[in-house]
Amino acid sequence: MEPYRVRVPGNLAVLVRGLHPELKRKVRAGLDLIRTEPHSGKALQDELTGLRALRVGRLRIVYRVAPRRVIELVAIGPRRTIYEATLRSIRRRRTRGLILQCGGTLGHSMISSARRRATAGS
Repeated sequence: MEPYRVRVPGNLAVLVRGLHPELKRKVRAGLDLIRTEPHSGKALQDELTGLRALRVGRLRIVYRVAPRRVIELVAIGPRRTIYEATLRSIRRRRTRGLILQCGGTLGHSMISSARRRATAGS
């Protein structure tokens, strides 16, 4: 069976290029495993449902299995902080979507109140 294609956002490509050579080798081996066995990572839950995480030493590769045999990398980072950082990133993307849908001042005021609610619950 043909391996999945991996879609790597520019910021993650820069991150991987800057890793120590040994860690970079491990991350690339993890990406190779994901390409051939996309469900090898642990399925995440709650607000991260739909994402998977693969352990690579002390790092986690967070990704989504997309249609048409594509793996979308979402984040790479240390286990201690990666899940919270990924959740914040997802919330920011949803917030930007509200601005695009609402447009103008109304959209910005909705975003401000959404941010206040999000930070109040943290």
